[in-house]
Amino acid sequence: MKKLKWMRKRNGLTCADMADKLNISKPFYWQIENGRRRLSYIMAIKIASIFHCKPDDLFYDDFTNKE
Repeated sequence: MKKLKWMRKRNGLTCADMADKLNISKPFYWQIENGRRRLSYIMAIKIASIFHCKPDDLFYDDFTNKE
């Protein structure tokens, strides 16, 4: 989730900011960003909408590199 972390920092957001925007706990968001928790499609859409992009723009490379 390197691109997610990069986008978050580029937009001046903290993990707590992201968690608040997504209505989830900070540890839950941290686990998503650090690959400790699986990302649901719905959550991917919500995260991408914060950055005004498509989920593939953020997560496609991470998904294809796991294959």
